[in-house]
Amino acid sequence: MFRGSIVAIVTPFRNGKVDEKALGSLIEWHIQEGTNAIVPCGTTGESATLDYKEHFRVIQFTVEVVRKRVPVIAGTGANATDETIMITKEAKKSGADAALLVSPYYNKPTQEGLYRHYKAVAEAVRIPIVLYNVPGRTAVNMLPSTVARLAEIKNIVGIKEATGDMKQVSEIIRLCGDRIDVISGDDFTTLPLMALGGQGVISVSANVAPRLMSQMCALWDQARHDEARAIHFTLEPLNAAMFIETNPIPVKTALAMMGKIKEEFRLPLCEMSPANREKLKTVLKGMKLIR
Repeated sequence: MFRGSIVAIVTPFRNGKVDEKALGSLIEWHIQEGTNAIVPCGTTGESATLDYKEHFRVIQFTVEVVRKRVPVIAGTGANATDETIMITKEAKKSGADAALLVSPYYNKPTQEGLYRHYKAVAEAVRIPIVLYNVPGRTAVNMLPSTVARLAEIKNIVGIKEATGDMKQVSEIIRLCGDRIDVISGDDFTTLPLMALGGQGVISVSANVAPRLMSQMCALWDQARHDEARAIHFTLEPLNAAMFIETNPIPVKTALAMMGKIKEEFRLPLCEMSPANREKLKTVLKGMKLIR
């Protein structure tokens, strides 16, 4: 379930509403291109701008379209524990295979608070849970010692590590061993993380280059390290371009340039600056993703 290239899929909008037709087409494309699992309603899916009805529908729709061909790992995290439990219960009811829970944001909980939050959700909803550590978004870093405590809980099975800190990743793997799957949350760290013993990536770049990302992970697993490394360097300009403005602005702009979705965001996100749009276009042309 938690190996290889896992796409943090965008949520396409059209005229202010979720564009299910475009989302369905994206899901089919990902499965054809070799994406190993799909995460709806993550950061890249603009979950913070979806109301509850939309959030539940995007998860349910993804499960319906996927039809068990690959795992669906639903983003269900919130900054209140009771709310997180409620959303996670709905994801399980919809048929999601697992839940991805971002650390509570804005509250800045202590390490003990983080532990109790995740423990409460795991005990309330018997679904495989992936922790999500992204201090740049949440203002709190979940330390390896806390991850090791949580790894003792049976249905906490993975962590998306988005600190970009390979020392921290190494410490998590050292402390947890095979009790928890460690997954990159930053595309540029995927290969070094796998070299340390990680399982793959929950990826932004896979939205626009799914086959390359999947191939890189598969080649590494097959010990074809030189070939995997070559793809890593091919993807580096794209990985950088995905963050020249706040995610998911560049990735949705890229998909619109590729003709796969309408270029539409929800405030407070907005369209890219003209200068950055040109930089993105240059990278996409260089990778032959657009003409």
